[in-house]
This record gives sequence, C-alpha cells and structure tokens, in this order.
Amino acid sequence: MFKCKRSEISKVVYHNVLKTEIQGFDRMEMMVDIYEDEDDFRTQKDSNTNRQQPLQSTGSERVRIRSYRSVTVYLVLLCVLLLTAVIVLCVLIDTKNQQFNNKNLPEERDQLLTKYTNLTEERKQLLTKYTSMTDERDELIAKYNIITEQNKQLNREKNELRRHFNGEWIYYQSTLYYISSEKNSWDESRRYCREKGADLIIINNREEHDFIKKMAGTEYTWIGLSDSDEEGRWKWVDGSTLTSGFWHTGDPNGGRKENCALKHSSLWADYPCNDAYKCICEKTFLI
Repeated sequence: MFKCKRSEISKVVYHNVLKTEIQGFDRMEMMVDIYEDEDDFRTQKDSNTNRQQPLQSTGSERVRIRSYRSVTVYLVLLCVLLLTAVIVLCVLIDTKNQQFNNKNLPEERDQLLTKYTNLTEERKQLLTKYTSMTDERDELIAKYNIITEQNKQLNREKNELRRHFNGEWIYYQSTLYYISSEKNSWDESRRYCREKGADLIIINNREEHDFIKKMAGTEYTWIGLSDSDEEGRWKWVDGSTLTSGFWHTGDPNGGRKENCALKHSSLWADYPCNDAYKCICEKTFLI
C-alpha cells in the first residue's frame, strides 16, 4: 500500500514540476517580450536623442539579443526535458521495484514460515530431550543418595562390630553369629547364648545353611531346634515349626532319647540333649 502511494506521489510531482516549468517558460517569454518592447523604446529614444548614430549598429544589437534569448529558451526547454526524463525514470524504477517485491514477497514469506516451523520443532525436541535428561539425572541422584546411605550404614555397622565384639562375632545379612569355645548341653548352650543377648541359631534357608557350613566347618555344634515338647514335632527356639530341613539320610531317628538337633559335619542329626558340644549363637544386629 505504501509503495502504491509512492508511485502516485511521483506522478503528482511530475505533473506539478512540468506545470511549474511551463508556467516559468511562459513568464520568461512575457519578460522577453517586455524586454523587446523596452529595448525598442530605448532604441527609439536613443535615436531621437542621438540621431548621429547609424541605423546599422542598432539592428546588429537586436540580432544579438534575440540570439541570446533563443539560447536561453533552448536551455530552459532542455532542463525541462531532462527533469522530465529523470522523473519518468524514477517512476519506472519504483514500478519495477514494486513488481519485484510483490513477486518475491510470497516466496520469502513461505521460506520464513518454513524456517519458523523448523525452529519450533527443534525447540520442542530440545525441550523433550532436556526433560528426559533431567528425569534421568534425578533418578541417578536418587540412586546415588541411596547407595551413599547404604554405604554409610555398612560403615557404621562395621565400626560398631569392631567396637563391641573385637572380631568374635561374624556379621552376615544384618545378623551376628558366634561360635562358643566351650562345650555344654543343649539347654546350657542356649543359656550361654542368652547371656550374650542372643539365642541358638535358627536356620531359615539354604543360603544361611551354606554360610554356617563355611563358618563352622566340620565342627559339631548345637542349633536352636528340638522336639522336646512333642515327639516328632521339631520346633525352633522362637516357637516356629520346622517345615523342611537339611537332615542326614535317615535322621531324625533317635526317638525320645535324641530330642535336640546338632549340626553334624555339613548336615543335621538328632542327638541326646545332655551331650556336650559347642553351639552357634545368633542375634539380629540393628544400629
């Protein structure tokens, strides 16, 4: 819209300039005519006052004056033509620019819109990646904090073990184990463990059984299992009933005479409760 107005303004300027030049040319001719009349008057006056001047000289001056006037008129016309040509050229250039801009504007606009769309999509992808990386970072920080806390807990337990038990107790899965150096009956062995704030060992699974085998080796040791209350019904010292065990083949087979369980080499066997053997004590370790 602005460029269209520029073209119209250029046309108006062209017409105004042309009109002004034509008016100026008319005024100049009027001044030339006046000047000719004034020269005639002066010539006539000079002829009356000075009749000795030859008539040939006056005619020569008039021819010269008319030549100057013709040259002036031609120069004015040339200036007008040059100015007109410049204005027309400016109008043509402005028109061409308008046509070129109008032709290229849609293409440039489409290119800009495409670039904007691409940049918007890239920004969304970057935001998605940033969010994912932030979540991963938070997860790693949480895992790191958990591991750090577990490590601190282990160090505290380790230090506590060293401070209280001087290497006599063995730590495994939050539980402390102790093998007595004295040999006693099953009841005396249980009393001995309780004096240390523990009890005879309760073996809960295969992993704990394998750990006890490694810790005690081939040593015969009492464990916290008996059927003294009811023959054939083996119970742990916490009152829970045995569901499955690691007996030697054929055991338990002692009847009423053998009511206490002994770790016999790598497996279990039922023995008389009054026999004297070492024992394994255990207690849960919490800081």
